[in-house]
Amino acid sequence: MAIVIERFVSLKASKVAPPRLLEEVLGVTRTSVPAPDVVAQLERNSAMGEVLASGLRALNADPRCTEDDLRAVMEGSGRIVAHRLEHYLSALATIASAAPLMGLFGTVVGMIEIFGSQAPGGATGGNPAQLAHGISIALYNTAFGLIVAIPSLIFWRYFRGRVDEYLLTLELAAGHLARHLKALRK
Repeated sequence: MAIVIERFVSLKASKVAPPRLLEEVLGVTRTSVPAPDVVAQLERNSAMGEVLASGLRALNADPRCTEDDLRAVMEGSGRIVAHRLEHYLSALATIASAAPLMGLFGTVVGMIEIFGSQAPGGATGGNPAQLAHGISIALYNTAFGLIVAIPSLIFWRYFRGRVDEYLLTLELAAGHLARHLKALRK
């Protein structure tokens, strides 16, 4: 649950890709590249701001920076942001994968214990109530494994899709800014 709550908080659109941020950056850069203090403020704004600011920072450092160099800088920044956005997703996927196996393991151990507790020497007539109770406990293990696995898998798929969508948005925004800055320098 902690991972799911953390991912919901961390993957808010306002923290990753605010809807109007690209338009604001394009507006600010209509005539020139903003000063380093404005770029630093943009970087602290969001993940998208961090990627866009890396391109502006590269231009502030080297005004003759080629478009390929500019794209490479923003791509590198994008990789760092992508790593942050994917934080804990592998742990959530592991939980979704391992939980049913843990439930199955509990079931198998429970079944072994049930059959081990039956009358030795092949005698028939074990206690049916004890057998039914043991099977019930074993099946609870499977159910609990599935209770953990199913929501984990659902949330992993949801967050994976959300991260992929954000990464596409960031990539498109960086490309748009690179083309805009190229036109600005001509």
